[in-house]
Amino acid sequence: MNPFESLATLPLQLRHDAVRDLAWALTSPPLLAHSAWPQRHPLHASEWAQAPQRLAAWLHTLDAEPSALLAFLAQRSVRRLGLYYERLWQFAVAAAPGVELLAANLPVRDGARTLGEFDMLLRDAAGTHHVELAVKFYLGPPNGHGRSTSEWLGPGCHDRLDRKLAHLGEQQLRLAQQPAATTVLAAVGACQPVASLWLGGYLFYPWPRGGLAALGAHPAHLRGTWLHRRHWRAFADSVPHARFSPLPRARWLAPAASLQGLDGEQLEHWLQGQEPLMQAQMVVRVNAEGDEQARLFVVPDPWPALPRKY
Repeated sequence: MNPFESLATLPLQLRHDAVRDLAWALTSPPLLAHSAWPQRHPLHASEWAQAPQRLAAWLHTLDAEPSALLAFLAQRSVRRLGLYYERLWQFAVAAAPGVELLAANLPVRDGARTLGEFDMLLRDAAGTHHVELAVKFYLGPPNGHGRSTSEWLGPGCHDRLDRKLAHLGEQQLRLAQQPAATTVLAAVGACQPVASLWLGGYLFYPWPRGGLAALGAHPAHLRGTWLHRRHWRAFADSVPHARFSPLPRARWLAPAASLQGLDGEQLEHWLQGQEPLMQAQMVVRVNAEGDEQARLFVVPDPWPALPRKY
């Protein structure tokens, strides 16, 4: 599904955070192997897909001089991680040989009402495509079952895997069928595009029992662990001498590097400084050099039964 599987370790070789994130977006596996809608890597028919080392060379060059990527990202201030992910894809697709980016974040309106937005419209050797992009981090149920996509929740419990897939399939991926979309698509030369999605991210399994993967999950999907705050000490004791570091939301994409590691007790003190109903915290286990080895979410003790206004 991903033509760049052979480059999966490439982000670890890069130094600049934004370039690492870009490389991660392009090379990491999707969350799902099977879904009700087609999944298609946006660069599936690019010349890079036929020669992945050309993409690797481009990323290494960009890592040495990232000014073009940084200038592109600076054109639009984005605070949401999902929008940042989309911007990374836009930069790559616009640069990819054999692919033409026709439009991105293109709204469709019916009068004053916005019906939706095309994440990306592109043309390549296989035709014209509408691709919906998303990056998500879902936590499996405490009981470890997890086969149903309805059991996989976002860290704040506001998002759910089955609902996300339904929204993509029933609304976003059908957007081209709206009568109001006809003129919008014609204006950018994207009449009758083939719709598909690309969903990246991580699935996190409960500690210590683990659990079953969501139905349709990709066999090589990226994974982590989650645990309640009250279980931190037991978890830390289970991995003696391990070092950890909190990871801010802006750095949730590519594997982190060169972090200041804390031992289990120091990280526990840091957690004690958070509010009891803290936001779920991403924590990474790091090696002696401060590079990420594994990641986990530490969630409030009531999770997933959080207050409605959480």
